[in-house]
Amino acid sequence: MADDPDGGAGLCSLARRQRELASLYETAKSLTALGGLDDVLQSIVHHAHDLIRTDFTYLSLTGTDGRLSVRASEGTVSAAFLAACIPADVGLGGKVLASRSAHWVRRYADSTLIDHDPDFDRLVTTEGLVALLGVPLVVRGRAVGALFAADRSERAFQADEIALLRAFADHAAVALDNARLYEASRTALRELQIAYGRIEEHMAVVERAQAIHEALTGVVLRGGAPGDVIQLLADQLGGSVTLLDRAGEALVHRESASGPCRTPSETGLADAVEDAHRSGRCTTSADAVGVVRSVASIQAGDSRLGALVWNREAVAGRNTPDDTDLRTLERATHILGLLILKERAVAEAGERLSGELLTELMVGSPGISPAQRARTRARNIDAERLDLVLVADSPTMSPTDLSRRLHDIVRDFRGLAGEHLGRATMILPSADDDHTVEEVHRRLRRALGGPVAVVGERVVHHDWARAFSLAGRCGAVMRAIGHTDLGATTGRYALYAMIFDTERVGELDRFLSDSIGPLLEYDRRRGTELVDTLSAYYLHRANVAATARALYVHVNTLLKRLDRADSVLGLDWRRENDLELQLGLRLHRLRAIANA
Repeated sequence: MADDPDGGAGLCSLARRQRELASLYETAKSLTALGGLDDVLQSIVHHAHDLIRTDFTYLSLTGTDGRLSVRASEGTVSAAFLAACIPADVGLGGKVLASRSAHWVRRYADSTLIDHDPDFDRLVTTEGLVALLGVPLVVRGRAVGALFAADRSERAFQADEIALLRAFADHAAVALDNARLYEASRTALRELQIAYGRIEEHMAVVERAQAIHEALTGVVLRGGAPGDVIQLLADQLGGSVTLLDRAGEALVHRESASGPCRTPSETGLADAVEDAHRSGRCTTSADAVGVVRSVASIQAGDSRLGALVWNREAVAGRNTPDDTDLRTLERATHILGLLILKERAVAEAGERLSGELLTELMVGSPGISPAQRARTRARNIDAERLDLVLVADSPTMSPTDLSRRLHDIVRDFRGLAGEHLGRATMILPSADDDHTVEEVHRRLRRALGGPVAVVGERVVHHDWARAFSLAGRCGAVMRAIGHTDLGATTGRYALYAMIFDTERVGELDRFLSDSIGPLLEYDRRRGTELVDTLSAYYLHRANVAATARALYVHVNTLLKRLDRADSVLGLDWRRENDLELQLGLRLHRLRAIANA
């Protein structure tokens, strides 16, 4: 089979996303070092310029005088442009700052949607600026500047370019916030050094805080995970430290090596987290059992990533912790924010790649191209062994959200997951199809906490598309007959799947006509219910009394209907052709349910 013609484009797209992720990660690493603010901002602008590929990129901040000035740039040619200070309420920058959202213009000089500043318009002409995109730098809810990407020719900016520039702007916002906190810590350190001769105890606190900070930075540089940071904080600060997600659920909990403190009350925790998010600083309180709790928000720009909770025993009635410990907790939230963003970016990239590979195999099947084989091998997946297709459906969750749940499961099976043609789908290697489908259903149901249906079909000769089609149709049968919470292979439903196969509608029509056509025609002309009567008769195993009760008719009425069926069918249907008639009635009922 020839190579997939879309493989090259997919590789280029993947390479571009990997390059974007690498640049964002390199920018994040520069923030953890807490270096000079100007160097960090210049690095952000450099990476943004390199990825957005506009003619020039620059970052401006609002000064105390209320004017915007350039702090970092890449690709500009005019010295006057870099030295300019313009009012923060005019131009595209003013629009971005006022709305705290991204804006762009195709031709700056001709735009009537912005308030023009004559001085800046002259600089626009000198620099040759035509198209301009601006995104805000938001620090703790306040727009303090903007990041711009500009071209010297007319153009439109795409959604992915805006999202990418916004990501760099969020990094710049974190850098500004880090610089503020770092400067505050340095000021505190200088004050403690001056008081060293009088308060030796405070010096020990500072040295400890510095050691913690260096250790935290080391964790990040060594590629540590959030759990490593939490354990380090618990060991250094004492008590227990808990990392909460955005919903307030505990992700990681660690106790200090010296032993846990008493279990704190959960009362007021949600309010403390909200106060920390709103203020941007640590909040501290003590409960009735003598446990002191400090909460710090984990944020990136306007995005809430979670919170950090530190619990410890009150010492000699003192409920207020050292400021240095609180600053350490706040600095740790920035490091955790970067780690969470990194893990999220890596996970999202992995999910996108897995979904793309799944779609490529589906669309290109049957067969595997060399490019597909190489790409799956790079993810430690053997494409030759991907011999089971599963389709999942939940009445309470969209296919997109359900696909994200499948990604969490598929790693253990060394397979692929994603959304294909509007269905949450997996391709797995499997030695026992029934066991694998049941295991996926069990794990998926536990993750959802509600009903979910999973149907699997064996792949033959790498024809994943055929297996997906049959699994999808069998899933429709499962829904139609009310089987919404189980895991099964298609063998249980394949016979009835032809109802949903558009290519076999003619076959189904012919079979129904041959088996129950006379009954259908008689009911249509006479307004009778012979089809429903015989369906109920077979459903109740030919028990006349039970069938009559189910139909709410007298036994004599039922017997007359059965005799009428004898005359309509023209044969002894209770002994001859019984199986074909039962199958026709069942398929007719399923079709009616499916079309309801």
